Amino acid sequence: MNRTTVSEHGDARTRDGGGDDDGTRGDGLRRAASGIALVVAAGAAALLAVGAFLGLYVRPTSDDWCALWKTRDMGVLGITADFYSTQNGRVTNAFLTGLLYSDDMRGPKLLPAVLVVALGSGLFLLARAALRALRLPRPPVVLLVAAAALLPALLFFAGTRSYQVLLWAPATISHTLPSVIGLWAVLAAVRAARGGPRWARGAAVGSALVTGVALGMLSEPFTLVGGLLAATVGVLCLPRLGWAADRYVSTWCAAACLGLATGLTLLYTSPGARWRRAQHPQESLSLAGLGETFHDWWRVWQTIGGQGAYAGALAVGALLGLALAAARPRTDETARTGRTDRTDRTDRTDRKDRQDRADHTDHSERTARTDHSDRAARTNHSARAVGRDRPGGLPPRRLFLVVVLLPLPLVLLASLAVVHGLRSGYGDTGWTYGRTWTNFLFPLLLALCAYGAWGGYLLGRRLLAPVPRPAGRAAALVAAGAVALGSAAALVQPVRELTTATVVRSVAWDRQNARIRSEVAAGARDVAYGPLLIGGLSEPLFASSYERDWAARCTATYYRVDRIHRP
Repeated sequence: MNRTTVSEHGDARTRDGGGDDDGTRGDGLRRAASGIALVVAAGAAALLAVGAFLGLYVRPTSDDWCALWKTRDMGVLGITADFYSTQNGRVTNAFLTGLLYSDDMRGPKLLPAVLVVALGSGLFLLARAALRALRLPRPPVVLLVAAAALLPALLFFAGTRSYQVLLWAPATISHTLPSVIGLWAVLAAVRAARGGPRWARGAAVGSALVTGVALGMLSEPFTLVGGLLAATVGVLCLPRLGWAADRYVSTWCAAACLGLATGLTLLYTSPGARWRRAQHPQESLSLAGLGETFHDWWRVWQTIGGQGAYAGALAVGALLGLALAAARPRTDETARTGRTDRTDRTDRTDRKDRQDRADHTDHSERTARTDHSDRAARTNHSARAVGRDRPGGLPPRRLFLVVVLLPLPLVLLASLAVVHGLRSGYGDTGWTYGRTWTNFLFPLLLALCAYGAWGGYLLGRRLLAPVPRPAGRAAALVAAGAVALGSAAALVQPVRELTTATVVRSVAWDRQNARIRSEVAAGARDVAYGPLLIGGLSEPLFASSYERDWAARCTATYYRVDRIHRP
């Protein structure tokens, strides 16, 4: 029997069996994407597990020597006061350093695992919150896991300074940890907005202010990047622009920006920061200086663009988008009750049976039901036009293009501000400090994944149109899967080199440390130390004179001797 029936939503008509064909194609696409995502997730998770495990082989180098003896001799509050008064003014940085090194190297050894778990789980929860806010159906969990695993793997291992970004505590505290804190601050704000007592939103705004102050005294590069992004989101979410229904998001972003500005001001005006600027006098702003800054900025992006593995963020997003396109629309009732496609399969079978038993229904009743659904659809469309029924949904059409095109220019502008600060503080070689790039690489990877998901969703909807396009679906899956898998595979060699260098150095360091401690126990006051370089970091005895060798002096103080010398 070939008859035309009204669809469940009352806004489209389909022939019997057509919906089942669409569902079959969608289920096939979703299963294939899930299979590819499973391999990507397993590979990326294995790389992250290796990185976390390498923390056990971390040994002191460079700034570690100073942090170790100052925490031991001064205590947590003492090293905090020392940073504020004589070093750089980073109060939060010093406090966290004191906590981390309070039990010698145990904290730095555990920190990589904490960062991996916190960043991965935070990205997973962020993806779920974004899908819920956009009222998109929930895809298979493995796709979210793949994205939440591959993005941290790219952040840690695809750059030029993997050891510093993940394993070296002074750099991770300053440039990796702030992004993790910012991510979880956003998740807390989203949770407060979803429900709970009325004071939850006020508490979230207050915590954003406090967290902003702390982050402002933790990392100058993150303050520049985070402040720019928060200010932009706050402006876009003003109620008058039609995206947000109230001022909660704008207020939260304003509090975060105020906190960041306050913390940065406290840092900049500290005695330690003034002393540091006196050691490296800044050049006056000139056209030539701006030109050199742009040249450094261009070289940074040449280096980043030369790493093809970053395309994996785009590809894993495309896999997610293809799966979202294959999933059935998430209605308001689904969003409210949490019913998913699995529970709907039984419901569809029951509805089909009821429709077969109701074939004798009067035509006028079906027409009335259709008219009612059409009126409801028009009402919902009118509400969407003013943005009242979707406070977290897509922005109005006049704002949508701005939201889509803005992320990449914002990341480029933020990176330019970071490069300018590096050149002001470290001179011509400042741009090579790859550990600072983490502050804008993290939002870049998020933007690439979001672009991939959007593109994959649009492509998936076209490929799942009533006209079957199996070749197109297969090509899209193969392309996205190949790039994502290739991206994870490209990280194997850097992780292998990092593992070899870290483990070999730890063995040599343990042997040398045992010898030095035995000599100190025997009463030696001048011991031999052989530099063990790793990760492009300074080691003791690197300077031309001992008086200028701060690492050597800190190492001697750590071992409680007067001096160290080369073997």
